[in-house]
Amino acid sequence: MAEHVENLDPEGESLMEKIADKFHGDDSSSSSDSDTETKKPAAKTEVEEAAEPSSLKSKIWRLFGREKPVHKVLGGGKPADVILWRNKKKSATVLGGATAIWFFFELLEYHLLTLICHILIITLAVLFLWSNATTFINKKPPHIPEVPLPEGPILQVASALTIEVNRALALLREIASGKELKKFLAVIAGLWVLSILGSWCNFLTLFYISFVLLHTIPILYEKYEDKVDPLAEKAMHEIKKQYAVFDAKVLSKIPRGPLKDKKRE
Repeated sequence: MAEHVENLDPEGESLMEKIADKFHGDDSSSSSDSDTETKKPAAKTEVEEAAEPSSLKSKIWRLFGREKPVHKVLGGGKPADVILWRNKKKSATVLGGATAIWFFFELLEYHLLTLICHILIITLAVLFLWSNATTFINKKPPHIPEVPLPEGPILQVASALTIEVNRALALLREIASGKELKKFLAVIAGLWVLSILGSWCNFLTLFYISFVLLHTIPILYEKYEDKVDPLAEKAMHEIKKQYAVFDAKVLSKIPRGPLKDKKRE
């Protein structure tokens, strides 16, 4: 009997081992399922991490703190289309006309009144001769259209100029009151640069150079803004550092008037 029991024990152990193996197999399958379930959120986080750079790109530092595209910053209308060369024919025509005006006034040394008088002389002479010649040829005289000046665009331009002049006067008044030191230094530096440029060339040449830059710099910036903005950001940080040093060493030592003390009282 003892031998029979000893012979049965290995079989029982083998059966128990098979049952244990089955349970372990179920546990391993459930653990693998749980592992796959835990891996799914990891896959989602990887997708979210892949989507994060696109959201970060939208928050890149832009020049002058702008949040809109260059076209909308310039107004988003026909002037912006001309400046950004959306219509190449119109942009080339405008730039060519400005170049022709600069060529006449600067290189040929024409004056505005002289040019207007010469254009009127030629136009009136051609129309007068044409009208008299039609009586001998028995043809209809040329139709000279009326050219009235529209009031709407002229009033819009005048109102826009008035708004800009008032803003400039308000800014100058604010600077003269001694409240904004940064604006004061910026305006002084800008006027100093303009005075140097004015000594190099006259107003017409300076206006023409500004007009050409207006038709070249915005389109180049729009094309290479992803490269220009990081460089501009570094430059702005460096300027702020230098201004902080200048403020600590020079500006903070300048005695201020009693305006702030009176305001506090």
